[in-house]
Amino acid sequence: MECNHALGFALEKANELRLPLKVAFILIPDFPEANLRHYRFMLEGIADVQKSLGKMGIPFVLEIGPMVQTVLSLTRQAAWVVTDAGYLRIQRQWRDTVAKELSCAFTIVESDCVVPVAAAYPKEAVGARVLRSKIMKKLDAYLDPVVLPEYWMKNAAHPFDSSPPIRPEMLAAQAAVIKTISPVADFAGGETAAGARLKQFVRIFLADYDTLARDPAAPCRSDLGAHLHFGQISPVTVVREVQASDAPESAKEAFIEQVVVRRELAVNFVYYNSGYDQYDAAVPAWAGRTLADHQKDRRPYIYSPEVLERAETHDPYWNAAQMEMVITGRMHNYMRMYWGKKIMEWSPDPEAAFETMLALNNRYELDGRDPNGFTGVAWCFGRHDRPWAERPVFGKIRYMNAAGLERKFNISRYVERIRGLGKGL
Repeated sequence: MECNHALGFALEKANELRLPLKVAFILIPDFPEANLRHYRFMLEGIADVQKSLGKMGIPFVLEIGPMVQTVLSLTRQAAWVVTDAGYLRIQRQWRDTVAKELSCAFTIVESDCVVPVAAAYPKEAVGARVLRSKIMKKLDAYLDPVVLPEYWMKNAAHPFDSSPPIRPEMLAAQAAVIKTISPVADFAGGETAAGARLKQFVRIFLADYDTLARDPAAPCRSDLGAHLHFGQISPVTVVREVQASDAPESAKEAFIEQVVVRRELAVNFVYYNSGYDQYDAAVPAWAGRTLADHQKDRRPYIYSPEVLERAETHDPYWNAAQMEMVITGRMHNYMRMYWGKKIMEWSPDPEAAFETMLALNNRYELDGRDPNGFTGVAWCFGRHDRPWAERPVFGKIRYMNAAGLERKFNISRYVERIRGLGKGL
């Protein structure tokens, strides 16, 4: 609930109008590509929200059903409807439709970025170099904490009933159409878990972030991506905690580059490029041309999506990256780049590689279907990158190989760690 700008605005309006406030969450059983893993993690966060709102005297309602119809049903007698911003196509379509159908005031409050996407840059950025200076100049202006006003009806009898206490395991099983992808047993969702994870990262790992974050064998990462995706922690909270630490400035800058600049570059991409999940729109024109020129090049290996999903390739490093994602719902950032480049190399054509990457990412990553995921796949195909020396299969797209992993890292240690995780299954 910390740094929730939408809740803060809703409380201000309720107090100003002297009207009761109700918070609702719509659980959609057939959300595209969502599975048991995603629903369980998300609902652990919603359970935290329900508890926090209860302490504030605000009723919370969870409804199961289609988004637009359920929102309109819940808000028939509302004087004002407030929601947070969404950047993906389906999220924006929901909000556009609701805005047209509502007969009361409707406000969208952006809370998922530090610098609001349109305020940062008015069009699609070609790369981080363009967006970085724009965001960093405005960063401090958006880092003030959100002070939630006390709800005027906190101690009064409320006209709305709250939903029964949320049971994430039961609700996830009820909502998930796809139940074959198991929840990650040792990685809990929710604001409490996210806050603890942030504090542990700042205390133990942040100081070395600028030197060790790229090393797959080093445990130097925040693992906050899924929490950020589901709104269980605010990026403002993350940045403020990092800035307040006694870590070296170089380490703080390196982390803020990732959690603000790179994350908001991804939001910029999906916000301004409506075809972010389609090959022809997501891949820049120069990259599409060079890949087409090399489409008939001989591939050293070709693997089906099923073989890739089972991590049964000849490459132990790639197999470890795939298994890390399958087992933990996360993948090391550097290995994610290698993972994507090899799928390009081992697929019959670029379009097939693009579809396979998106499918595997969205299926297994806890934060699947996130702007970071869509942008990461597009990056493998040249988005936010530049042309490199021409070579078979890749053309002028950046290339990565196993020798690079062996030269830069103790990559065998990474493989052994992932194999150890697999033995526990």
